[in-house]
Amino acid sequence: MGIDWGDEAMIKYDANGLVPAVIQDTQGRVLMMAYMNEEALNKTLQTGETWFYSRKRRIVWKKGAETGNVQKVRRITADCDRDSLLIVVDQHGHGACDDDGESYSCFHNLIMSDGPDQSDLRPQREALSWLYANIEDRRRSPKVGSYTNYLMENGLDKILKAFGEEAAEVIIAGKNDGDEELVYEASDLLYHLLVLLVYRKISLETIWHELLGRSSLSGN
Repeated sequence: MGIDWGDEAMIKYDANGLVPAVIQDTQGRVLMMAYMNEEALNKTLQTGETWFYSRKRRIVWKKGAETGNVQKVRRITADCDRDSLLIVVDQHGHGACDDDGESYSCFHNLIMSDGPDQSDLRPQREALSWLYANIEDRRRSPKVGSYTNYLMENGLDKILKAFGEEAAEVIIAGKNDGDEELVYEASDLLYHLLVLLVYRKISLETIWHELLGRSSLSGN
């Protein structure tokens, strides 16, 4: 799994030796929240599947051992204080909720909602977030021959020039017949937009909030 044991050793457990873990699938859907002790976290790291600590039964247990709803770990991150975990998984079986045998997520009891469900946007958000994170990583850790670093090192004017060129190519592709060229050029344009956002330190969440705010306006 590419484990960095140094990071794991820095996890801050509470007075009961536990750390909360939020489980999310690769599409950005929150599946469940459970607790881990050091043994459960170590088993998760070693097996690549989620293990938790039951505060009621006081035992370490493997998710899906009896139901088949196994969670294959893709990524584990800690928050700023290192006292909470976010674990991204491939969810197997019918879903994360074992109580009713039907719900994909354990968070299915609606208490309040101020608008429509935006879950249909999550796959797109996940893909863009992954690319944004990779551009951020390239900026922090430059790589010889990287086009992203070439743009960053040459500054804002170079990034804007490249973005403008890509925008023009999208316009040309949009005028031509066929979709393949437009898809290709639109992908280039999105990449250069993300480079610009990373350079200006504008997060994707800021963009999501702006777009969702507009969706609630009449006439949109």
